Amino acid sequence: MASGNPIDVAIIGAGPYGLSLAAHLSARGTSFRIFGIPMHSWRYRMPAGMHLKSDGFASDLYDPGSALTLGQYCKERAVPYQDVGFPVPLELFISYGMQFQQRFVPQVEETEIISLTPVSAGFMLTTANGEMLTARKVVVAVGVTHFAYIPPLLASSIPEDFLTHSSAHHDVAALRGRKVAIIGAGSSAIDLAALMHEAGVDVQVVARRERIQFHAPPVEPRPLLERIRSPRSGLGLGWRSRFCTDAPLMFHALPQRLRLRAVQRHLGPAPGWFMRDKIEGRVPVHLGAVLKEPRVQGDQVSLGFTQQNGKNVELLVDHVIAATGYRVSLQRLAFLDSTLRNAVHSVDDTPILNRDFETSVKGVFFIGLASANSFGPLTRFAYGAGFTATRIVPALASLK
Repeated sequence: MASGNPIDVAIIGAGPYGLSLAAHLSARGTSFRIFGIPMHSWRYRMPAGMHLKSDGFASDLYDPGSALTLGQYCKERAVPYQDVGFPVPLELFISYGMQFQQRFVPQVEETEIISLTPVSAGFMLTTANGEMLTARKVVVAVGVTHFAYIPPLLASSIPEDFLTHSSAHHDVAALRGRKVAIIGAGSSAIDLAALMHEAGVDVQVVARRERIQFHAPPVEPRPLLERIRSPRSGLGLGWRSRFCTDAPLMFHALPQRLRLRAVQRHLGPAPGWFMRDKIEGRVPVHLGAVLKEPRVQGDQVSLGFTQQNGKNVELLVDHVIAATGYRVSLQRLAFLDSTLRNAVHSVDDTPILNRDFETSVKGVFFIGLASANSFGPLTRFAYGAGFTATRIVPALASLK
């Protein structure tokens, strides 16, 4: 049986998007409950010791009055901080996020939602604790947790004992004393490789890209003409990024094929500028590699590939890590009732959202990474939580 009367809104997920939304709903006086481990992906899925790629000013969580920005948090604690040019340590971002949660969203319920089913009064949610409750509207804000992607070539050839996704390696020293190959050339791969190397892991990087595209180090202040030619945004430099941050509703109005292509191509894999010195000359990197089908040999994996010059290379490693990013997939959300999942209109197994983040199923909303194909690269990053919260709150507070 469901407990009590239906609540107005249930939020599934307590990362930057879920917490920012909850802070706005609370200020508005809208009835809601929020479920999840606060900052879960950041606390348990990112490698300890990493730094954020986003600048300090683009790494805030968002309360309606901007009372607790990352800059303000650091000022209160005399912690080093700069809007631009000072990489934000993961541990600092986590502690800031937890303080934000405690100040603005103390009612977070640290349990998972294991079932979401449509009912006559709205939606029935079942928690891992066994509670059943009804909500008129539901916001799915699960972040990246469910969407780790491993390419089929690796997943079909390497047993699970020898293969993991980069998100499984918060403890970078866990594989010390073993030979490890990391597949990928983006920040997940490079950050993890550098941190594992520093922790004493025998690690190498294998990537199909012909070069690692490190971000350029910021130089401030910039000349006026350069600022006009390439304005700064929360996603980096350039007018394309500025369009994505400043006009997400215009992005939403673009033809679907253009939106999908932009999300796929803009801001591809690129480590932060501060990682170059931690990798070059320190960690072996094999670029332009075309992987062959891996195979297990005894207690090791044979990872064969062809390099740019046509040379065939074979690495024997104890473990392979796929730093191959995240792909949103409705089918990966096991808590969604199959009837509900199939009723959500989608493209490439991602939800199609209206201008208020609502799906084709009235009362079901998706925010964060899952909304990127509708609103652009902005919502792939924490920086998009501010726009999202302010845009979605009126629709959630409405009685319609």
